[in-house]
Amino acid sequence: MRKEHTQLALQALLQAVGVFMYTAGVGWILTNGERIFGKMQNFWGPIAFLMLFVLSATVVGVLIFGRPVLLYLDNKRTEAIILLLTTIAWLAVITFVVLSVQLIG
Repeated sequence: MRKEHTQLALQALLQAVGVFMYTAGVGWILTNGERIFGKMQNFWGPIAFLMLFVLSATVVGVLIFGRPVLLYLDNKRTEAIILLLTTIAWLAVITFVVLSVQLIG
């Protein structure tokens, strides 16, 4: 494997771990939401949840697609595609591990 591809694979892993850490944080907030914020008694609760959903989609989108788009726009199309596909592969591995832990535990 070329050095450049190794660096892209490492960057993809870091991006996937970043997505995992962010989603773990959001998952923790959702699991403990009632304890942290109290019981929802008006329309602000659903608005807050939807805003968190929109924010999460934005953050994860930037983590996954940000660097590949910049590479693509810099005419490094092969590197952009490799980075994107490798990030998706790492996300699949992390998802498999999380699902396995959930099923075992």
